[in-house]
Amino acid sequence: MAAHRKNSRRKEPFRTRAWILLLLVFVCELLIYTWCRVQYVNVGYELSRVTEKHAALMTLQNGLKVELARLKSPARIEKIARDKLGLVRPSANQVITLP
Repeated sequence: MAAHRKNSRRKEPFRTRAWILLLLVFVCELLIYTWCRVQYVNVGYELSRVTEKHAALMTLQNGLKVELARLKSPARIEKIARDKLGLVRPSANQVITLP
């Protein structure tokens, strides 16, 4: 019976270390899972911000395209040339055709 007690005493520190190691692994897994989850949420928030910024930039780009088309309008350019710069269309005798 004394030998049986000796073996169980030897096994107790091993069991204790095994349980501590198992708990340590479990806690590490929980910490890693929590970190991954937090990163997942942060990436979601960042993706949402980038999507909103993209939509705002697309709206701005469309507005700028409309403004560019308005500024390039031949009627507008002709009006500025006539009113502000004093330019007129050339007459038929002012046009020279080169060979």
